[in-house]
Amino acid sequence: MEAKTISTTIMVAKMEELSADDAELINQAIAQTCKSYSPYSKFNVGAALRLANGNIVVGCNQENAAFGVTMCAERSALFAAGAQCPEVPVRAIAIAARDAEGLLKQPISPCGVCRQAMIETETRYGQRLHILLYGTERVYVVDGIEQLMPLSFTDF
Repeated sequence: MEAKTISTTIMVAKMEELSADDAELINQAIAQTCKSYSPYSKFNVGAALRLANGNIVVGCNQENAAFGVTMCAERSALFAAGAQCPEVPVRAIAIAARDAEGLLKQPISPCGVCRQAMIETETRYGQRLHILLYGTERVYVVDGIEQLMPLSFTDF
């Protein structure tokens, strides 16, 4: 038996250190937190994608009393992009969240189901996603979903 070490590299930045494109994407994700329908959890999540053609597609979480029907913000945006522009690769995703006290101080990380959907997006377009996880105190900048989910169903 041998041990295998899996490491993750995540850059930590302040908003003012980001490019204008990254800051814009985060601001779009923040705006989506106000459009979330989350009467049960009171946890509002927004996501924004930048496509290869420069267009931005947004999404937010949509809860349901039958929790299995609930849709996360990340998948909401990814599936909308896939339906509206299936031939245009997704280049980046920004994710933000707020609770009853306001925007979260620490970056929000996608759930496992959304991580798998992000893996599928990378596989579909043959390129890594630029991932921005927003918190008011810091932003995590991640190069590819494998940094958040190193053991996946694909070889990409």
